[in-house]
Amino acid sequence: MARDLERDCERLRTLHLPGDPVLLPNAWDVASARAVVGAGFPVVATTSHAVAATLGYEDHEGAPAEEMLDAAARIAKGVEVPVTVDAEAGYGMEPADLAAALKRVGAAGCNLEDTDHASGELREPAQQAEWLSAVREAARAEGYVLVINARIDVFVRAAASGAEPGPQTELLGEALRRAKAYFEAGVDCVYPIALWEAEPLGEFISEAPGPVNALKIPPAPSFAELRELGAARVSWGGLLHHQSMEQFGATLASIAADAEGGRA
Repeated sequence: MARDLERDCERLRTLHLPGDPVLLPNAWDVASARAVVGAGFPVVATTSHAVAATLGYEDHEGAPAEEMLDAAARIAKGVEVPVTVDAEAGYGMEPADLAAALKRVGAAGCNLEDTDHASGELREPAQQAEWLSAVREAARAEGYVLVINARIDVFVRAAASGAEPGPQTELLGEALRRAKAYFEAGVDCVYPIALWEAEPLGEFISEAPGPVNALKIPPAPSFAELRELGAARVSWGGLLHHQSMEQFGATLASIAADAEGGRA
């Protein structure tokens, strides 16, 4: 039976409920995606970090766009629930080409971040908003009701800078400025990745003019707190892949130790 992509998009969009968030344990291949569905989750979200790792590349657009999109297509084909694709910063593609590619792979939604990986800097909010609006319009021109989750990298960039981190409230104004610009551009949700201090996260959620995605990795607030704060979407990024590989490594070490013991 042919995939009803419009139905998938609308299903994904309706699951963004502040205070009753859609939970997205991120997958990286068909096997992990099917495990997510088998556990009862209604949507599969990919993670660029883990997908790139399985393909032998670094994150942050280190992998060729074609390979990342092919991996997304296999995942979408391999499950019967909506799939939202981590499309990083769009791989330098023109908005119409990106929208067409996401439609072709069967993506009900996508993450699009505001880091320019070529320069390593954040894009200006107005520039990013214009680009997001162009992606929205290109999708609409194809009759494609793509769910766009606009990632805001203000906090993760600060964390990666190596400088002593200050209170996250110091970056709240800039993050909210971006959130408002991106919602005006037509996105469905914003994702202030690495904003995990409860008070500024709650303030961001209350002031953002639309649904907010929270990242559930330490030291993020508990599920109960995220619900109370009004998160509409919760994802794990590359955490589950990292934990899986740690477990795999531990199992391999155990096998090696047992084999060595057998030689004694």
